Amino acid sequence: MRVATNVLWIIALMGLMSGAFAADLTRAEVRSMLAAAPPGQGANFAGKSLAGLDLHELDFTGADLSGADLSDADLRGAKLVAAKLVAAKLQRARLNLAWIMRADFSQADLSGADLETLIVSAGMETLPDEATKFVGANLSGAKVTARFSLDDMRGANLSHLRASADMRNQSMGLIRADFSRAILAGASFANAELAHVNFEFAKLQGANFSGADLSDADFAGANLTDADLTGAKTTEANFNSAVLTGVKGYSPR
Repeated sequence: MRVATNVLWIIALMGLMSGAFAADLTRAEVRSMLAAAPPGQGANFAGKSLAGLDLHELDFTGADLSGADLSDADLRGAKLVAAKLVAAKLQRARLNLAWIMRADFSQADLSGADLETLIVSAGMETLPDEATKFVGANLSGAKVTARFSLDDMRGANLSHLRASADMRNQSMGLIRADFSRAILAGASFANAELAHVNFEFAKLQGANFSGADLSDADFAGANLTDADLTGAKTTEANFNSAVLTGVKGYSPR
């Protein structure tokens, strides 16, 4: 009798736990809320759980997703233009081909997320008013092949980032992560995979690259004042015209 009672308690507890992690809305309900949003005003999903949902190709333009749980969500091809994702949970989310112009991911958790081939501008070059915010965001372990030019990524955690270019698949020209002209002061790239990544003219004051693979990375014109390159692999990396005042762990040749 006691064994049966214990089993019933375990089943009940598992049910409570699964309910705690269930999404608050279905894909159909999310679509209805997006369609019902007043013109010029995005839908409000602040604090909602959309964890694990299939949200691919939905239009969240201008939506408020602050503090929302989007962990493990499928956001491939979704439009997040000007969306507010401050402190949102996006662990392991798939954002491949998502539109992120003017979106605010400040303090968001994107650890382990897929961020490949993001749509970041209407043209070939990112304009200042199209830049995205990742201030204090956590992108540790994320897989990245995207352009972050001009983005504000101050204090972001990009440790263990998987951003090295795949040199086996470059028939159309070099496809690589691009942080050129980005604001990365105080950001951490500790132990990140950054081979062939572009950091031209990036603001990297106090950034941490300890243990990172910087092979063939381009830092031309970047500001690396007080950055830490201790233990970093810098084979064939380009530091032409870079500001290296106070850099640790690297001796200019």
